[in-house]
Amino acid sequence: MPVSQGRERPLTVHDLNQLLLVCSLVLLVAVVAVRISSRSGLPSLLVYLGIGVLMGQDGIGDIKFDNAELTQVIGYAALVVILAEGGLSTKWKEIEPALPSATALALVGVAVSVGVTASAAHYLTGLEWRQSLIIGAVVSSTDAAAVFSVLRKIPLPARVKGTMEAESGFNDAPVVILVVAFSHTGPIEHWYVLVGEILLELAIGVAIGLAVGWLGSWGLRHVALPASGLYPIAVMAIAVVAYAAGALAHGSGFLAVYLASMVMGNAKLPHWPATRGFAEGLGWLAQIGMFVLLGLLVTPHELGDDILPALVIGLALTMIARPLSVVLCLTPFRVPWQEQTLMSWAGLRGAVPIILATIPMVGGVQDSRRIFNVVFVLVVVYTLVQGPTLPWLARKLKLGEDADAASDLGIESAPLERLRGHLLSVVIPKGSKMHGVEINELRLPAGAAVTLVVREGTSFVPLPTTVLRRGDELLVVATDPVRDATERRLRAVGRGGKLAGWLGANGDGGGAGTARGHGAPRH
Repeated sequence: MPVSQGRERPLTVHDLNQLLLVCSLVLLVAVVAVRISSRSGLPSLLVYLGIGVLMGQDGIGDIKFDNAELTQVIGYAALVVILAEGGLSTKWKEIEPALPSATALALVGVAVSVGVTASAAHYLTGLEWRQSLIIGAVVSSTDAAAVFSVLRKIPLPARVKGTMEAESGFNDAPVVILVVAFSHTGPIEHWYVLVGEILLELAIGVAIGLAVGWLGSWGLRHVALPASGLYPIAVMAIAVVAYAAGALAHGSGFLAVYLASMVMGNAKLPHWPATRGFAEGLGWLAQIGMFVLLGLLVTPHELGDDILPALVIGLALTMIARPLSVVLCLTPFRVPWQEQTLMSWAGLRGAVPIILATIPMVGGVQDSRRIFNVVFVLVVVYTLVQGPTLPWLARKLKLGEDADAASDLGIESAPLERLRGHLLSVVIPKGSKMHGVEINELRLPAGAAVTLVVREGTSFVPLPTTVLRRGDELLVVATDPVRDATERRLRAVGRGGKLAGWLGANGDGGGAGTARGHGAPRH
């Protein structure tokens, strides 16, 4: 607000109070909206976008906001947090078999999708080639948050989840590079130069991400911090370091933060459930803030002329480009047609495309506002169509696994540095076959023992004949040499019961997961 001297009025405490009130109310509404979206089957990103639109100049809030630069900066920061949370929740044993196919989708699949979608935008809607290529690149990135907010409602085979999760984490990097290249005001470079730049940036991002993740994991496992609340902060700080180091080294910071987080997420760090909960909360906060801001940036009364082009381009993307890229990339890996069909329909777009649509706006590309509007309409409409139908399609294709399968154990480890040991906290979940097992039937390795059981708010020292129940929390003390073996044995009993080991459930199977809690932001 201008003053007599022509300068903006400085922020006052009264302004801060108003801002805190509005932001807290928006967060509360967004939290309540998650319940509504979970019942309706719609990704909550649509609810957050709707909140932003309602607060905007065409809504009841009448807030005029058109700062694309600020939106891009905040969007990038939010995307770093979201990718970090996604990497922390990624199970290496699930995505390891899917790495070749996911990499093919993130590279070859993106190229196919960009080509087909850009051609449709140019020939069917009359857009110039530069604008068409930008739109094709922007919408070729799938969004992990949008996809798994729907797919977590039903159990799926590990290969499907691993492929889609890895693809969503990997394809942001090449897409960002393409959008920046197409948005450059000069002539577009030769294709082989562009491909070389993409591969170089990806290689730098991979190297920095793995190195930072390994170093961070090593440090956190060998240094006992004075308070458990410092571990989540340290983990997120390491993830952000990976992004910043990758970006400053002219590599892919987004790929670096995802890989570094994935390394830490599978490293059995101390106080892991608390770290996962902290990251999950930050992920929610980042998504809410980002989508509300994107909703503020859009001007609904300007969307009328862009609805039809968005529908046409979205149809080409959904019915031609995405299925073609999936078939070309997954057929060589002998992926069954049922899984290919689901992954073709599950290419949901969410936060990433809308954020990337701000790049041409900041770069001053001609018709950049129209590009943003087309992408916004496309994401909203096709998320409304695809989101609620994905669980139905998965059931029709008979891809749901046994819903009654035993849940993995959440094991929290706290290092006892001076005693050279670890205190493991184990909660027996619903469906675990550890229910009904006696303490002595756990057959823990020498050097490990169950020291305390907490049941229905009451704690007691168990006897060898104490029978465990669902909901029990066990405190297990293990020395350094047998910590990993103790965790493997506990997980094996959780899946196979007292006969685990004799029946082949040795704790190394793909269904075991790693020593960490469950879940990512649920929508």
